[in-house]
Amino acid sequence: MTKIVVFSGAGISADSGLATFRDADGLWAEYRIEDVCTPEALARNRALVVEFYNKRRREMLAAEPNAAHRAVAALEQWFDVEVVTQNVDNLHERAGSSRVTHLHGELMRLRSERDAELTVPVEGWEQPLDARAPDGALLRPHIVFFGEAVPLFDRAARIAAEADAFVVAGTSLAVYPAASLVRYVRPGVPVYVVDPGHPDTSGIRNPLTVIAKRAAEGMPELAGLLRETFASSTSV
Repeated sequence: MTKIVVFSGAGISADSGLATFRDADGLWAEYRIEDVCTPEALARNRALVVEFYNKRRREMLAAEPNAAHRAVAALEQWFDVEVVTQNVDNLHERAGSSRVTHLHGELMRLRSERDAELTVPVEGWEQPLDARAPDGALLRPHIVFFGEAVPLFDRAARIAAEADAFVVAGTSLAVYPAASLVRYVRPGVPVYVVDPGHPDTSGIRNPLTVIAKRAAEGMPELAGLLRETFASSTSV
């Protein structure tokens, strides 16, 4: 069965009303990265960091998956699909995608400050400030902060290398190391980019198709194109 790998970014969730980080009116226009998304910020002002992610969690739970998320999930009817996302929300899962790798962490999980591999689910939207992990350490958002390694990158790179078609949706391809995943796609494998802006495709040497539309409009269109292109290898 044809393997489709979908690499998604903030633009795919923007159509659900979730604020992006890097746009002119995004979250980094309201908050300084240094204040809410670094290990130093957590040590300096734990209350502010926890409050920031509590707000993000509450907003996420009030949002719904959009047509882009649903189109990605529906591809599983015909293809072997894996999603690699830069997003920390759970909208792909709520839309029905069964295999999602979160490169930058997950809002609905917390992790021990002592053991990065010890994570627990969040009940509701609020992380209590003094919540502790089973190992006794304080819990922190299960988010890859700036300056921290991306622990699932090697796994994501292996997934990208297995793709028979690689889809980039809602990302400017400007955040590294995540953006370098396109370099792991095998030569000759088609790459499809869905984004209304100007993502950096200069490093893509594979056959390239660009759909310059917002994800909620462009992903359903691309889903139809993928079914037409790979019709001989799909199974209903």
